[in-house]
Amino acid sequence: MKTSGTDLLSLDPTTRELRRGNDSTLMKWRALATDFDGTIATDAVVDEPTQLALVRLRSANVRTLLVTGRHLSDFEAMGSFIALFDMVVAENGAVLFDPASGETRTLSAPPPEAFVAELSRRGVNPLGVGRSIVDTREPHQATVLEVIKEFGLELQVIFNKGAVMVLPSGINKASGLQAALETFGLSAGTVIGVGDAENDHAFLEICGLPVAVANAVPALKEKAALVTQHSAGAGVTELIDSALRGELDSHIRVDASQ
Repeated sequence: MKTSGTDLLSLDPTTRELRRGNDSTLMKWRALATDFDGTIATDAVVDEPTQLALVRLRSANVRTLLVTGRHLSDFEAMGSFIALFDMVVAENGAVLFDPASGETRTLSAPPPEAFVAELSRRGVNPLGVGRSIVDTREPHQATVLEVIKEFGLELQVIFNKGAVMVLPSGINKASGLQAALETFGLSAGTVIGVGDAENDHAFLEICGLPVAVANAVPALKEKAALVTQHSAGAGVTELIDSALRGELDSHIRVDASQ
């Protein structure tokens, strides 16, 4: 992964001018929760305009949260990029990382060693093992489900554009986002959520304003309250700038409790 060498965390006077102290949108929408792959990133790269849009949003006192199925280690090569977020929800909801303090919190149990060993023995490759997640690619889902059944494990399988993710039951992007929001005293109804794929359904369903980027899977677009005109990072930049201009004020906040 790579980013521009520009120091995006050093706000120049022009960027600081983008603060909107009396903006009702920023009173209504208190945070942006965004997926990574296919949403803010294309081929694991986040372009500079998208990064600068995140800077503008944070300078307006809006929380930014990255909600991803990736392992935290995947972001080690991205340098200052991760510091553009107030919280990272990684491993599809199983892990929280605070870039400011460096604190990591795992929200669910680690994967059973015998389960991982058996998948390896049966030739499941690739096979990623995180703090809680176990992941591979299609067509290995049949083997994964077979081993879960044979071992009698309470694990769930989540699909995402060819990826096969295994997590403890009840752990998903929604549960991870809820835990992250609690640390800031925010409710999901004040959040703009944006994603592109199957595993984004869960967290978008609890957000006050669920948004799909233009390249999202059709089922996600159908459920979204808003679909961006542009794809991936350009779509997220479009969304952020619309929020900063107050153009999302008219959207009715979804009641996540319904």
